[in-house]
Amino acid sequence: MKKIIISGIIFLVIGLAIGKFFLGGISSSSDDKERKILYYQDPMNPENTSPTPKKAPDGMDFVPVYEEQKSGSGQKKIAYYQDPMHPWFTSDKPGTAPDCGMDLVPVYEGDENVEGIKIDPVTIQNIGVKIETVKKQKLNNVIRTTGKVDYDETKVTTVTTKVMGWVEKLFVDYTGKYISKGQSLFEIYSPELVSTQEEYLQAIRYLKKVSNSSDNVKNGAQELVNSAKRRLLYWDISEKDINEIEKNNAPKKTLTIYSPVNGTVVDKMVFLGQQIMAGMELYKVADLSNVWVMADVYQVDLPWIKLGQKVDLELSYLPGKTYKGIVTYIYPYLNEETKTIKVRTEVRNTSNYDFKPGMFATVKLVSPISVEAVVVPDQAIIRTGERTIAVMSLGGGYFDPRDVKLGVASDGLVQVLEGIKDGEKIVVSSQFLIDSESNLKAAIQQMRGHEGMDMSLPTGTAGKPKDEQKPQDHSKMEMRGKDEPKKNEKTKPNKTEINHEDRTLVREGVIDLSAIDENKDGKVFQDQMDWNVISDKPGKCPICNMELKEVSLEKAKSNLIENGFKVK
Repeated sequence: MKKIIISGIIFLVIGLAIGKFFLGGISSSSDDKERKILYYQDPMNPENTSPTPKKAPDGMDFVPVYEEQKSGSGQKKIAYYQDPMHPWFTSDKPGTAPDCGMDLVPVYEGDENVEGIKIDPVTIQNIGVKIETVKKQKLNNVIRTTGKVDYDETKVTTVTTKVMGWVEKLFVDYTGKYISKGQSLFEIYSPELVSTQEEYLQAIRYLKKVSNSSDNVKNGAQELVNSAKRRLLYWDISEKDINEIEKNNAPKKTLTIYSPVNGTVVDKMVFLGQQIMAGMELYKVADLSNVWVMADVYQVDLPWIKLGQKVDLELSYLPGKTYKGIVTYIYPYLNEETKTIKVRTEVRNTSNYDFKPGMFATVKLVSPISVEAVVVPDQAIIRTGERTIAVMSLGGGYFDPRDVKLGVASDGLVQVLEGIKDGEKIVVSSQFLIDSESNLKAAIQQMRGHEGMDMSLPTGTAGKPKDEQKPQDHSKMEMRGKDEPKKNEKTKPNKTEINHEDRTLVREGVIDLSAIDENKDGKVFQDQMDWNVISDKPGKCPICNMELKEVSLEKAKSNLIENGFKVK
């Protein structure tokens, strides 16, 4: 009886094994047909992929990679695709790199080299994200500033007298009057002038008296006449008045002073009946046919300005009109109050004298120097005052807020010196037109889907030292390589909820890494958000509940120092 029972059990086990083999084989074959092949990869070098079957350099066949292998439960999911030679070029679809022609390789969620933050597609649509491709092109620097209209200093004349006297008549009696060269300004009575006229007349009479004398006597008499006449001429008495004195054979009580130039009287310091002294300023006359516009330029823009450079000018009271000028001088000193340098522009005034000294004008200097540069729309740049940020699209719903270094700007475009490469994709929607740090925080928090994060730090780095940090709620944080929290997941503890046992992982003061490394293997486990959370064993951060990452002591020390902590 026992033999019969034992035999039955053996046959039953064999039958079950055969049935499982055939049923499993059929199921496996069915699964292979239903599974979707994403791409093929080299079994020895998984980074080498192909959209179609092919052979590896060592002769082995590429193996298929199925969709559930990367996106199934517990398996890695493709975040985006990346150029293996130029990592900054990414795409949300498989393809080939534009420069080298190599196949784009996938970057998986959770990998160490995955960058950026993931945004839910619904959020992308709600905030109106718009993306453009970064291009390289020629860029001219345009400097816009204000300038003040001033007199051409080379065409300003001061009218004075060389003798003392009294003003008997005043022909130009108000400021702003236009006068021509040779026009009468005023008549002056001067005892010194009267006596010089009498000397001149006496010299003439003496010359006539000795006309029949020897040549030496006549030459001496003629020299007396010439000397008296020169004195009158040096005192700005005109030839016309001197001839009139000689013709009348009598001195004149008053003599007329004439304008030496054409121009407008911009200052009048003389009045009727006033006693004037030799050298006293009586009139200031300016020729306004040419004027200067003194523009203030910051020293950072100075290399873009050259002598002879063309300038466009506009006057606020004449909108729509543009005037041309030319840079004639760059002053060799800095204004310490405004921290600017004066640049002089010369402008030919209009017949109506549109440019009036004292006015302000808008000055536009287009640099003759052009540079080949990577440029992005100026509206795509977020300026916080301390940081300059551009939000880059990596594909697959991943975005990377990146610090950039900017150069010159022109016509809505700005040069990028560091941080962005040609061919990358940048977010340019109005959602990112934020110009204050508080609004910047709100915008990035909306992208990351959490609140309370310290946005004054670079993306992907930890917070500041503990004494400089505010408590953060990481329960909604969707950082690189981490899946989105489940809806029924409990809220992770914040700093106020850390129990005494977990608190020991939060290192304070001067951190001694060698003491933390109890097993002396040269490695510790460190949180990648709160750098001062360190343990010698695997575990989770008591602050954000993220898994601690194993790093070497040197790497842990570097992370702490870079983020402001003190290390022993």
